[in-house]
Amino acid sequence: MNAPTDTHSSPATDTPAASPDVEQTAPALRLRLAPHTAVPRRLDGAWWPHSYDVLTEVPRLLAGLPRTWGHIVSVMVNGMIWSGAPGRMLVHNQVVRLHRTTAVHAPNTVTLLTPGRGRWDLLVVPPELTAEAAESMMATAVANLG
Repeated sequence: MNAPTDTHSSPATDTPAASPDVEQTAPALRLRLAPHTAVPRRLDGAWWPHSYDVLTEVPRLLAGLPRTWGHIVSVMVNGMIWSGAPGRMLVHNQVVRLHRTTAVHAPNTVTLLTPGRGRWDLLVVPPELTAEAAESMMATAVANLG
């Protein structure tokens, strides 16, 4: 799971309009996770969402995470850039709490919490970046250089 599942797909807005004969699939999850080490890392990976729509993107992210991370019960996003959302949402029949922060120490991250398992911080790569720029940011994040 260290390689992104898809770093070169077209943005979701480029998907052709649905027709009755064509089944639409969700855009691929663009995620790169850092290798697990005994030494704590500032970032555990990088995520390149297709938009800043919390209700669309967070369920996709949670569905693509390793099962070893357990059930994510809390997600914290930057309230300045992500769309408004309720304090809780149902993801795969489980309640996930959504928190919005305006903390300046980590404006471009999403924090995921699992009771008894830990915390994971992912760099959020801006959706509007080109594939080349996004891939560079993701590679730097997992190499722990940034």
